[in-house]
Amino acid sequence: MEKKKISKKALSKSFKNWFYGNLTCFSQEHMQTFGYLCAMLPIIKDLYETKEEQKEAMETYKAFFNTEPQIGTLVVGMTAGLEEARANHENIDGEMINGIRAGLMGPLAGIGDSLIVGTLIPILLGIGLGLSTGGSPLGAIFYIVVWNALMIFGMRWAYYKGYALGGKAVQMIVGDKANAVRESVIMVGTIVIGAVAATWVNINTSLKMYNSHGGVIINLQKTLDGIFPKILSAAAVIFAWWLMSKKKISPTIVMLIFLIVAFVGVLLGFFNPGLSY
Repeated sequence: MEKKKISKKALSKSFKNWFYGNLTCFSQEHMQTFGYLCAMLPIIKDLYETKEEQKEAMETYKAFFNTEPQIGTLVVGMTAGLEEARANHENIDGEMINGIRAGLMGPLAGIGDSLIVGTLIPILLGIGLGLSTGGSPLGAIFYIVVWNALMIFGMRWAYYKGYALGGKAVQMIVGDKANAVRESVIMVGTIVIGAVAATWVNINTSLKMYNSHGGVIINLQKTLDGIFPKILSAAAVIFAWWLMSKKKISPTIVMLIFLIVAFVGVLLGFFNPGLSY
């Protein structure tokens, strides 16, 4: 009996379905389940001839699924390889495929959030901000072009790498070496985020105390700079991190809090609206 092989056309369509539709019919109940079903449909149709076989195979992918979309592409490619093995009557069943999916979606979500959301995006935005000095459109163009290029080629590589590795991808993703690499990249990303904050966050106070003759007794900003330069900027960054990380407050609410603080600070004379914050 000839061994079944997923066609290049089916693999390409499966990847495109995931790339464009990983959040298809997204809801709190199903998350990425329907996007996953759309991505696996071309694979199932290519491997199984009858409607009954296709329906039975698709039952595997009805289970809840949610992960970081970019890094999570690896799971979609890997299960395509596992599905091919199942179609060829290897020792793989739906329970095994679902077990691998469930076991990987959590670690991949953590890796993806750390590397993509917590590291790559801030780095790209930091570079974009630098290129946007003086109102230049280069920063926006840089971010749009580089982000999309990295995502298209990166997700495509992850999909086909997962397909080639099949079940072997599990150890590559959650093994000790992978964890060491992830921690190293997170450390680099943290350093970069700190540099971006030090460069772009600039908070100064205009608060001064005068004597009876109009002379300045205390210039709070100069005093603070003598103790710890940019201490107000550092405090603002740490406060924002504490609100989002420890109190789980959304970035939008954090920005609203800072807006209120700035408004009240100007009214009380702590901030000067003419200064850059």
